[in-house]
Amino acid sequence: MSTTGATSNLKQADVCQDCLPEPEASRKPEPDQNATPELRSQGQVSAKQEEDVEDPSTFKPLDLGIGPAITIEYCDRCRWAPRASWTATELFLTFPSPAITSITLTPAVEHSGRFRVWLKLPSESEARLMWDRKIEGGFPELKVLKQRIRNVVQPNQSLGHSDKPGTAVVPSS
Repeated sequence: MSTTGATSNLKQADVCQDCLPEPEASRKPEPDQNATPELRSQGQVSAKQEEDVEDPSTFKPLDLGIGPAITIEYCDRCRWAPRASWTATELFLTFPSPAITSITLTPAVEHSGRFRVWLKLPSESEARLMWDRKIEGGFPELKVLKQRIRNVVQPNQSLGHSDKPGTAVVPSS
């Protein structure tokens, strides 16, 4: 199956345009070999060269402090990295950017048996503890964890079939 055929069933907004193969006619010429940082700072490089996604010298670091971030702290000795990774994937699928801008997996080396989920909002100085395995008596049921995070990040969002009846706040018309 070709890449084009695989993406034809998806809506246009669901497909990353940078991941689709470019037709030969629309490919960019090779980047200017003289596009050094010095030339860019002197304004001697065109805007097209400034935005070249294939030239690593034009890459800019991400600003990770722009929105809510989650940290999943897990016990590495207990081999809970796959569970932490699965939890992170589920949260990213439920809360795409900008609702959640980053999820960090952090092994808790000095604390055995730890599995915690933290939520850090840019407007708050301290992260909020959303789940602690030892306090809650087990790992988070994703439905419950998603509801807790939703209630802080996007209180009006419905979680669909994962939502308890009456938990989503319906915006008034």
